[in-house]
Amino acid sequence: MIEQIFQLSKGNEKVVEKVVQDDNIHYIHMIFNKEEGLPEHFSNSNVYMTVVRGKLSIGLDDEEIHEYESGTLLKIPVNTKMNVKNMHESTLELIVVKAPAPGK
Repeated sequence: MIEQIFQLSKGNEKVVEKVVQDDNIHYIHMIFNKEEGLPEHFSNSNVYMTVVRGKLSIGLDDEEIHEYESGTLLKIPVNTKMNVKNMHESTLELIVVKAPAPGK
């Protein structure tokens, strides 16, 4: 087999799984329930964040929190302060791609 195969978690339990972390990209799958999210942090690469299901509540740098529905792709520049949360009843599922891979 030439290809590599990776399986993503299914369901509604909180997950932050680093599916692929190589020299090219970091591909991360996340699932958050209401009031769950990531600690506030600065992006260490360009971040491409896809809302797969639910509604994302995100504050970037000093801006107010914006909300994005499923089917939305956000492109967030390196060194941006990020506050990622699920503030809604429905489960939030995200795919995050960091490119180039941090440290490159």
